[in-house]
Amino acid sequence: MELTKEAIEQVGEMKRDHYGMIINGERVDSSSKDTFETYNPATGEVIATVAKASEEDAEKAVQAARAAFDHGKWRKYPVGKRARVLNNIASIMRSRFKELVEMEVLNSGKSVGAAQVQINQSIEDFEFYAGAIVGHRGEVNNMPYGFFNYTHKEPVGVCAQIIPWNYPMMMAAWKIAPAIAAGCSVVIKPASLTPITALLLNEICHEAGVPEGVVNTIPGSGSVVGDYLVQHEDINKVAFTGSTPTGKDIMEKASQTLKRVTLELGGKSPNIVFEDADLEAAVPGSLFGIFFNTGQSCEARSRMFVHESIYDEFMEQFIDKTEKLQSGDPFNKGTHLGSIISQEQLDIIDGYVQSAVQDGATIATGGKQIYPEGFEDGYWYAPTVITDVTPDMKAVQEEIFGPVVVVEKFTDEKDVIKRANDTKYGLGSAIWTTNQGRATRVAHQIQAGIVMVNSPFSAFPGTPFGGYKQSGFGRELTVETLDLYMEDKSVLSYYGSKPLNPFNV
Repeated sequence: MELTKEAIEQVGEMKRDHYGMIINGERVDSSSKDTFETYNPATGEVIATVAKASEEDAEKAVQAARAAFDHGKWRKYPVGKRARVLNNIASIMRSRFKELVEMEVLNSGKSVGAAQVQINQSIEDFEFYAGAIVGHRGEVNNMPYGFFNYTHKEPVGVCAQIIPWNYPMMMAAWKIAPAIAAGCSVVIKPASLTPITALLLNEICHEAGVPEGVVNTIPGSGSVVGDYLVQHEDINKVAFTGSTPTGKDIMEKASQTLKRVTLELGGKSPNIVFEDADLEAAVPGSLFGIFFNTGQSCEARSRMFVHESIYDEFMEQFIDKTEKLQSGDPFNKGTHLGSIISQEQLDIIDGYVQSAVQDGATIATGGKQIYPEGFEDGYWYAPTVITDVTPDMKAVQEEIFGPVVVVEKFTDEKDVIKRANDTKYGLGSAIWTTNQGRATRVAHQIQAGIVMVNSPFSAFPGTPFGGYKQSGFGRELTVETLDLYMEDKSVLSYYGSKPLNPFNV
C-alpha cells in the first residue's frame, strides 16, 4: 500500500483528527484544555492533535487506577476469567491488524514490514500472558511437623508504565499484558512523539472486557506527568523503557517511596563474526541486527567485530548489501528503512557520525541525511557503516540510536570478549560461528542479558528480555515477568493438637 492521500484516508475509523486521553474508561481532554501536535516523521506533517495531560490529569488517572484496584473486581476475577479477557484483547487486535499497522506507520515513520512484525508480537504478548497467568501460582513449602506454609501471589497494586517512542505499540503490550494478567491496574504514559497506538490499545482493552480504571493512558510531558507518576505515593511500581540517564533519574525519584522499579535502558550491543562463520547467514543477519527499525532499537547490534582473516570478504558483502537497502515510502513493502523519529534525533545521529570522522574514522558508506522522493520534508538518514574506529571514540562508546554501525577487526577469542565487554551497557549481543563449543563458551562470557547465536532475532514471547550493567534490570516478555507485578505472601499455619506457648507462662 502506497503512502498517498487516498491511503491515509483509508486507515478507517481509528484515524482521527484529535485524540483524548483515557481515564476511568472515558476519553477526556486535558483539564487545562492543552493539546500538542503529533507528526508523521516520514513527511513532517501533523496527523492529529492529542490531549496534553497535566499533573491534575495524572492525579485523576492515579485515583481511577487506585479505586479500580482497591474496590474494583478485576483483581478478584479468577485467573481463567482474566485470561479470557486477555485473549479477547488479542482477538480484537488481530481483527484490526491492518488499521493498527497503518496507524503505527503513520505516527512513527517505520516501514510497514517492521510495523507488521511489531503489531503481531503485541498480539502474541497478550496471548502468551493469558496462558502464563493460569499456571502461575505460589508454592507449598516443607515445614516442621505441625506447621503448614504456602505462598500466595497477589498483584502489587497500581503501576506507572512509561513507554518509549521506538516501539510504541509493542512496548505498551510488553508492559500492559503482564500487569493486568497479574491483577494490577495501570497508568500508561506513552511517548509524546508516538501516543496514538497506546491510546487505541487502551480502547481495545475496554472493548475486550477490562473494567473501567484498570487501564488509563495519559499522554504528556515526561518531565511533568512522568515525574508526577514516579513520585506519587499511590503508585506501587514503575516500569520504564528508555534512555539510561532518564532511567537513573526515575530510580532516584522512585526510591523516595521505595517503589518497585523495572528499567530497560540503552545499549551498545556487540556483533561478533568469527572466522568460521557462515557468511551467507552472518552478513544478512548482521545487516538486520543494526538496520531493523532504522537502527532505533535499544538492542541494535551497533558495534561489529569481524575476525581479521575474513574482514575484507565480509565487509565487501556487508557494504554491498547496505547500499542496496531501500529507504522511502514506509507503506511500500520493498522499503527496508523507515524514517528517523524527529529532526532532533536526526541531528543527534549525524553529530555522532561527524564526531567519528573528526576522530579519524572512515565512512565506508552512508554518513549523511537523505531526501527520498516524495518524502523530502521528513527525517531520513542513510544506513551508515564506519570503519577505522578505536575503542575510545564517542561513536564507539555511546548509544547513537540510529542506522549507524561501527566496525573493528579482532584477532582472537579472548581479545574480542574483552573488547565486547568494554562498555557501560549490557543489553544485547550476537555471535556468528559454526563452532557450537565456541558459541556456548563466548555466550557465557559476554556481559549482556541477551545473546543471539547465529540469529538476528532478539526476542519472542517467552524469552527473557533485559540487560546487565547500565542497560537496566528486570526481565520482560517472560513468565517470570509476572512476578515483577506480584507480591509473594507467606501464610504460615499451625495445626497441632496442643496450643503453642513459646514463653511457657
